[in-house]
Amino acid sequence: MKFHKLAMLTATMAFGAVPTMALAATPSTPGPHASLPAKAKAYGKYCQGQSKTHVAGTPGTPFSKCVTDMAELANGSVKNSRTACKDESKKHVAGQHGTPFSLCVSGAAKLLKNNAPVHNGVKGP
Repeated sequence: MKFHKLAMLTATMAFGAVPTMALAATPSTPGPHASLPAKAKAYGKYCQGQSKTHVAGTPGTPFSKCVTDMAELANGSVKNSRTACKDESKKHVAGQHGTPFSLCVSGAAKLLKNNAPVHNGVKGP
């Protein structure tokens, strides 16, 4: 009888530990100082409209700047989308809809909407 109780207790404890171990193994969202491929994989969908071609005289591409801005926003080091995208160009690029700034702000708003905390079953700030 004691062996049966011990076996049940051990099995219950083992199954209770499985979900916590699974949660610890999930990777966190990459921060603003992570490598560009890691950030592009995580935040690239919010920057899909951005150009991936280099602009003469500026470091990086509009896409890479946008991805870094999304990482800062998701990490919490920046609080709103306009502040996150302040370093983006506000000049129109030929053949593109919108400016890099407007596309970044739009993507940042979608990121904030998708990552909004849930309170009482309602998404919102």
